[in-house]
Amino acid sequence: MASKKDYYEVLGIQKGASKDDIKKAFRTLAHKFHPDKGTGDAEKFKELSEAYSVLSDDKKRAEYDSYGRVFGGAGGPGAPFGGFQGQGADFDFSQFQDAFQNSGFDFSDVFTDFFGGSATRAPRRGRDISIDLEISFKDAVFGTQRTVLIAKNTQCETCHGSGGAPGTSMETCKHCNGAGKMHESTNSFFGTITMVQPCRFCKGTGQTPHEKCITCRGEGIYRKQEEVDINVPAGIEGGEMIRLQGMGEAVSNGPSGDLYVKVHVMTDPRFKKDGGNLVTELSIKLSDALLGGEYKIQTLDGEEMLSIPPGISHGETLRIKGRGVPQGKGKRGDLSVRVKITLPQKLSRNARNLIEKLKEEGI
Repeated sequence: MASKKDYYEVLGIQKGASKDDIKKAFRTLAHKFHPDKGTGDAEKFKELSEAYSVLSDDKKRAEYDSYGRVFGGAGGPGAPFGGFQGQGADFDFSQFQDAFQNSGFDFSDVFTDFFGGSATRAPRRGRDISIDLEISFKDAVFGTQRTVLIAKNTQCETCHGSGGAPGTSMETCKHCNGAGKMHESTNSFFGTITMVQPCRFCKGTGQTPHEKCITCRGEGIYRKQEEVDINVPAGIEGGEMIRLQGMGEAVSNGPSGDLYVKVHVMTDPRFKKDGGNLVTELSIKLSDALLGGEYKIQTLDGEEMLSIPPGISHGETLRIKGRGVPQGKGKRGDLSVRVKITLPQKLSRNARNLIEKLKEEGI
């Protein structure tokens, strides 16, 4: 008798799907419908497991593709999941795991997805901190150093993170017997699952102080305001992040988090950045555009004299070497000066007569 279920349809895949596609589809759906999840469905999970146990095995898949069933009773009374009755019923976990192992599937992959990691949890890490820092345009070009005051959990300076009073002895933790970790058992869909995690009494060290530190009350950390120096590199752009490793929140018996500084650069009406160069504008008189002249121009390094060559055009660019953004090893970009010729709004009788003469000469 042919199976009433289309295993490919159950997993949402095509008949020619590869083994990797089958595995990926099962992991996604099994994670969604696992009975311990909010979207869990015990019957659907059973159906997915049955489909995967067949399609992940080359021999069973060939039989299913040819005859619509698997000889040996996959899904029937003789199948690995035949005795499954849903959550809370008797369930032989060893058969369940054997079925996946025989099909070449690493059951620990799905187990990891369901329970948020391996059975042994990694050491806890301090929380990252993010702050905003506003700097001037000039400071963004040349770089600067800023000191900020941050309230955060930091390592106790009295006990240096041990949690013990200065000079006190350390004793074997009575709760974990010095192992630094504890086994916690949880009843789950698969049966009793034992997780190993750091002992919360000794924080994974295996030892507790005979006398607790009065500053941090035995925690090894406490909250305080701390000054943090931030080195802003030259040429930084607005919106860039500076990462200060280990300057975030501290935790006992674990690495501190990081401090992320988001830099905001104030605009400067005189300058704009163009890669490693700076750009500014200079308004000159018509007479200086025709005859040339000298102009005092403002740079980020101070005032400098700029020579205007005769016959310069509106919009033409002059360049001042080495007055741009530092490039490292003593090198700097340039300052580009875009010339704007200012035309007079009103002309005196004498000026008009002179211009008329220029016009007559074809200038």
